[in-house]
Amino acid sequence: MGIMPAARGVKRAASKSSTATASTAAKNKKKRGVEMGFGKPCLVNIVSQTRASLIITIVHCICPAIQWEIPSAPKKRGRVLACGQGDVGQLGLGEDVVETSKFKYVTALGDKIVDVYAGGMHTIALDSSGKVWTFGCNDEGALGRATSGESEEGTPGAVRLPAPAVCIAAGDSHSAALLNTGDVYAWGAFRDSHGSMGLVVRGREGKSCREPVHVDIGETAVAIASGGDHLVILSASGGVYTMGCGEQGQLGRLSQRSASRDARQGFSALLVPSKVTLKAGGARIWAGYHATFVLDNNDKMLAWGLNNYGQLGITGEKRKTAIFSPTECDAFTSQQCTWVRVACGQHHSLALDSAGQVYAIGRCEYGRLGLGDRAGDAEVLEPIPALQNKKVISIAAGTSNSFAVTDSGSVVSWGMGSEGQLGTGACNDAAEPTAAVTPALAERTPLHISAGGQHTVLLVEDPTSQKEASPPPESETSEQKGDSQSAESEEEEPKPAKRPKNEQEGEISSTSSAQPSEVAEEAKLQKVNGDEKKETPMEVDETDTPQQKEEDAETETKSADEQTDTEQTEPENTQTEDSKPETTDTSSQETTDSDTKSQEPEKTDVEMSEERTEVNGTPEVVEPKTVDVIPTANPLTTTA
Repeated sequence: MGIMPAARGVKRAASKSSTATASTAAKNKKKRGVEMGFGKPCLVNIVSQTRASLIITIVHCICPAIQWEIPSAPKKRGRVLACGQGDVGQLGLGEDVVETSKFKYVTALGDKIVDVYAGGMHTIALDSSGKVWTFGCNDEGALGRATSGESEEGTPGAVRLPAPAVCIAAGDSHSAALLNTGDVYAWGAFRDSHGSMGLVVRGREGKSCREPVHVDIGETAVAIASGGDHLVILSASGGVYTMGCGEQGQLGRLSQRSASRDARQGFSALLVPSKVTLKAGGARIWAGYHATFVLDNNDKMLAWGLNNYGQLGITGEKRKTAIFSPTECDAFTSQQCTWVRVACGQHHSLALDSAGQVYAIGRCEYGRLGLGDRAGDAEVLEPIPALQNKKVISIAAGTSNSFAVTDSGSVVSWGMGSEGQLGTGACNDAAEPTAAVTPALAERTPLHISAGGQHTVLLVEDPTSQKEASPPPESETSEQKGDSQSAESEEEEPKPAKRPKNEQEGEISSTSSAQPSEVAEEAKLQKVNGDEKKETPMEVDETDTPQQKEEDAETETKSADEQTDTEQTEPENTQTEDSKPETTDTSSQETTDSDTKSQEPEKTDVEMSEERTEVNGTPEVVEPKTVDVIPTANPLTTTA
C-alpha cells in the first residue's frame, strides 16, 4: 500500500557544528570510516586558522552524524497498466471497465509517468515534470482535488501542489507527495477502529483534507512511505516521523494506552507528526498495512506494528503480539543479507536482498507467501523457490497477495486473486508465483509494481518516451491503426496556452458536451505543481471535426491559418510563433485486446485576454491568443 523505496539521496557526513547547514561533501554509504562507536573520535573539524597556528578540534559524537539529500524523481519514463477491481474508477480505464483480470494500459496517463502507487481504492501517479495525478474513490479526499461525479473521479486529474514532486505514496484513504523543496504534502484521511480520524487536527477533532496540506516535521524531508492508515517520513538528518492510526503500534512512539483517540492527548498525539526514538538514524523506510520498517545507519532492520503472524520478522516471545516501539528484526539479521526493499501486507511481508532474491514471512493462507501448498505459517524468512534463479527488481504486497518484477521483464504474482488483482487472466488464488497477462510489451520493460486494496498497477518503461523530441504528428493516424497491443501514437503538442480538458480541476468528463461558456471558464490558467505549462501526459490525441468549420465562422478574431482549417487538419497546425515544442509532453493512445471505442470530440475556440502568470516561480506574460480546448473523450473502454 504505497510502500516507498529508500531515499535515493546521497549520504553525507557532517560535524555537529555543520549538520544544520549540510555543507559537507557527499559520502558513499559504504565508506563510513568516520562512524565510530559511542564517545570515540569520529570527525576532525577545522574550527579556525590563525597566523600563528592551526587549531584542530576533535568532535566526540554520541551517534554518527548523517545527512541525506532530497532525492530526485525516477528518470525512466513509461506507461501504466492496471488490473483488478475498478468499481470506483481506481483502474483509470474508463466508466465501461469496472474489472479486468489482465493488465491493461491506462492510456489517459500517457507515456511520461515515472512512478505510480495503488492505494486502497485509488491510484496516484507522478510524471516526468513533477506533476501528480490521481483517480479512484474520493469519498474522503484521497484524490486531493475537487470532483463532482464518478466520471471525474475515474479520470486522471492533476493535484495542485506548490512545487514539483519527487516521491509519492498512497494509503487506504490518503495520499502524500514529497516535493523537490523537501516539503511533504498530504491529503485524504486516516481511519481507525472508530472510523475516519481525519488527516490533521482542527480544534479538538481530526478533519479530512480534500486538498493538499503541508505536513511540517520541522526539518527537510527526504523520503515518505504510506501504510494503510499511517504516514512515515524520513528527514535529512535520519529522523523518522510518524502520524496517523497507532492502534496496532504502527507509529512506534506511543504506548498501547496512548495510541487511541480516546487517550488524554487524543488526536493531537496521532495526527501531528512526531519523531520516533531510534538509537541510530534511519537510512530507509517502508510501511505496510499496520506496520513500519526502518533500516538504520548500522544496517539493522527495525520494525514496529502488528506482528500477530510474525510478519515483522520479530520472533520469540514478541511473536503474535503488537509491538509499540522500535525492535530489531532478528529474522532479518539471521539471514546476513543486505536488504534493499521490504513490502508488507496485512499479515505477511516480503523482503528483497541486494542479489535480487525474495524472501517471505508470516501468514500462509491463500498462498500469499509463494511457498506452495503448505499448512503452516513462515516463522522465519524463507526464500521463494520459484524465484531463486531469477533476479527481482521490484516487489509489492497487497492485503493477501504478492507481486514481483524480474530484471528479464517478467511479472509474476501469487496469493488471493478473487478480484482479478493478480493479473493472471483468472480470478483464482495462486500458491506459487504465476506469470501475469499483459499486452505485448515489445521493448517496454516493467520497472515497478504496486498493490492496492483490490487492484494492482504496473509501470513499464517506454523507450520512445525517453527522447527529447516526439515524432511528427503526421505519424499519428497510421500508428493508431496498428496492432491492438503495440500501437503507439506520439503527438507533439507545442502550444503553451493549450490546456486539455482533463487536466483541469472539476471538469473531467467522458463526454464532450461542454458549453462554450463553460469551456471559457475552464480554459483559465491554473498553477499545478508549480508548473502552468499546458502540455501534459494526460492529453489524448484528437483530430478536428466538421463542427470546427462552423465555429471558425463564428469567431471573428481567428487568424487566417485557423480560418482555413479543414476536417483533416491536426491541432498542431494552429500553433503560434511563441510555441515551445522543446518542453512538450507527448501523449499516446493504446488499443488493447479487442474492444476500443472512440468518440468524436467537439472543439471550442476561446479568446483569452493577456494574463500574467507564474511558471515554476518565474513571471511570464502570456500574449493574447486563441486557444483550442479539446474536451477529452474517454480513451479506453476495453472490458476484461
